[in-house]
Amino acid sequence: MPETANGIAEAWLAQFDDALRSHNTGAALELFEDGSYWRDFVSFTWNLKTLEGKDQIRSMLDAMLEDIQPSNWTLAEDATGDAASTEAWVNFETSQARGYAHLRLRNGKCWTLLTTMQELKGFEEKKGANREKGVAHHISKGRKSWLELKEEQEARLGYEDQPYTVIIGGGQGGIGLGARLRRLGVPTLIIEKNEKPGDSWRNRYKSLHLHDPVWYDHLPYLKFPEDWPVFAAKDKIGDWLEHYTRIMELNYWSSTECTNARYDEDAQEWIVQVIRDGEPVTLRPKQLVFALGVSGYPNVPTFDGAESFLGHQYHSSKHPGGGDWTGKKAVVIGSNNSAHDICADLWEHGADVTMVQRSSTHIARSESLMDLALGDLYSEKALANGVTTEKADLLFASLPYRILPEAQIPVYQEMAQRDAGFYSQLEAAGFELDFGVDGSGLFLKYLRRGSGYYIDVGASQLIIDGRVKLANGQVSKITGNAVVMDGGTELEADVIIYATGYGSMNGWLADLVSPEVADRVGKCWGFGSETPKDPGPWEGELRNMWKPTNVENLWIHGGNLHQSRHYSNYLALQLKARMEGLPTPVYELQASHHTR
Repeated sequence: MPETANGIAEAWLAQFDDALRSHNTGAALELFEDGSYWRDFVSFTWNLKTLEGKDQIRSMLDAMLEDIQPSNWTLAEDATGDAASTEAWVNFETSQARGYAHLRLRNGKCWTLLTTMQELKGFEEKKGANREKGVAHHISKGRKSWLELKEEQEARLGYEDQPYTVIIGGGQGGIGLGARLRRLGVPTLIIEKNEKPGDSWRNRYKSLHLHDPVWYDHLPYLKFPEDWPVFAAKDKIGDWLEHYTRIMELNYWSSTECTNARYDEDAQEWIVQVIRDGEPVTLRPKQLVFALGVSGYPNVPTFDGAESFLGHQYHSSKHPGGGDWTGKKAVVIGSNNSAHDICADLWEHGADVTMVQRSSTHIARSESLMDLALGDLYSEKALANGVTTEKADLLFASLPYRILPEAQIPVYQEMAQRDAGFYSQLEAAGFELDFGVDGSGLFLKYLRRGSGYYIDVGASQLIIDGRVKLANGQVSKITGNAVVMDGGTELEADVIIYATGYGSMNGWLADLVSPEVADRVGKCWGFGSETPKDPGPWEGELRNMWKPTNVENLWIHGGNLHQSRHYSNYLALQLKARMEGLPTPVYELQASHHTR
């Protein structure tokens, strides 16, 4: 009688448990394939770390087992598969935490293992049966209401009482992390220069909608309603973030700008200078998180003659959208998401629009992306199959970046075949297409460089039809009324919009802390794939994101809504552990290979 998937997984877990309890690294390694991968989120390494092959796994276990003391590896639910290929969801514990894991076995040996910290023992969120009562059922004179206590606490925090953590940036990332920290009892202030939560969305061009589907975009704890549109408008997202901030009772200082931050080595805390409603305030948190988006400052290239241009020119981040552009000639330099959206907006409002494509671009039709790339994880179909948002996040994370391309390439091969007519029409219009240097498509481009793609929600058809004109090549110079291409073609313009992307997130640190600190942290994003805009060496995890940096007590948080939701959990647990004085020995802090 063949072994069941449960039997195979349980046998492996029992051997693994015995080996780890007895610190028998050799026995543990016998359970792994030679080409295996172990990706750990905080539970073993107090880091986000991918271990590739037995040698790296051995080094981690030898360094960390005595501190971590892992035990109680058990199936969380029935395993799936057969003797050749088995998958399992697993519960486990360490000396300080409870964890959740995903395991892939091939012929009884581990191919991939994802281990994640889910909660700290003794410092669990007060939820479910552990929730607070909310009121004392006795009557006393002078007792204060919930609202009075809340307002008192809000008035003191940042003045008489100092927050443990300050988050600079009150967009989706800062708000989601703030919610995690509040649930963990970490006193936190979120600093946001805009007037209201959600303004970072509201202030963008009028036609903007999310390009990612609703199932991919939930915030922590509070999911969008079941009738929420698949692709929400930017103002709808802004309103959701504003109400979420109030519902989750976050300490949120809007109309507040950080002007400087420096670390006080003697006091082991940050000195953060902010201007709140025009008044200077000094904050002294122990931990400082920069949550200023998925990128740094707008990147505006320098072209000869730009200062002589007589019309308007600005970066795509400043494009207001709407208005009357009738009779105006617009040149948009760039060919990725923002460029397409802005070209469509300008055309819709009467402009004569030309897109300048300086390098090839990956295009994925929204419908195909949702079906082929996201459907098994983030969709109604996935939910019906028992794949919750939380499980989807972990399944996506369970494939380390080294092997993620080989899983993605077939998806985009099928997309190319399915949408062959669409792509041939784009190429006939002169548009230069790619599917990534290795054919791995959109998600790998996003992870490697954060750019180089467009999710088509209609603008590609404008190019196919010639309603948006296309110019290929490099910009030679700018004159008083035109963009001149390297072949000599002149593109007349009343407005030039630079849809030319952004710098690295550590660029913010240079101005707000110091250039030296920014360079000690190093470049953020990418993982050393040695593909365009992601130079080596191989690092295996996104640089400096959601994990300890080379500057003590300074953290970077960001990413899209999916990443902000998922990784905020691990960042919050790292901050909570430090607040409680728990030992947090970081395994192999990543070296900084690149500056800004």
